[in-house]
Amino acid sequence: MDAFRRRHEHDTFWCGLLLGGCGLQLTTKLYTDRVCHFAHHPAPDGLPHECRRHARGVASADHLYVKSAAADWLRSRGEQARFTFAQPAGARIGSIVDIQFKERGLRVHLDPSTAPVWDDDREPVLGMSVPVDRDTLIHRWYVHRIRLDSEGTARQVRIGTEAFARPPPSGLPCTSAG
Repeated sequence: MDAFRRRHEHDTFWCGLLLGGCGLQLTTKLYTDRVCHFAHHPAPDGLPHECRRHARGVASADHLYVKSAAADWLRSRGEQARFTFAQPAGARIGSIVDIQFKERGLRVHLDPSTAPVWDDDREPVLGMSVPVDRDTLIHRWYVHRIRLDSEGTARQVRIGTEAFARPPPSGLPCTSAG
């Protein structure tokens, strides 16, 4: 932590809004009995600050990994896209990533908080925890699936297809997207 503080002595760090945080300034916390980390400054009354960010696990930034992987993949093909983190019906930020490129679009559902719309101008891509009913799968024949796996300190974004005629084995076979 001492080396980190020296290297970043003129930098400031802020609670990430795109991670569902409050946007207030953070400080570093030095510990000898647990992992050093960032923390909020105390509130003006001296009490601990109550941040609205509840998700702190590795998957809490998956929407940012999806955006980065999709942007890299499209850029490698000479295309650009617009990305938005939609929050329909009060869904938490990060539940849905909208990707608009050319005249096409994708709506990536990373969790089941918002049901997919199947007849929209954006093709649904479903996270592994997002259910699809059998009738929809029969009618469409397939759905796109996305999975993020931890590899070292990063998250690998993988895309695959779940087909009606071939139910996926556990762990859905996917191909790398970035």
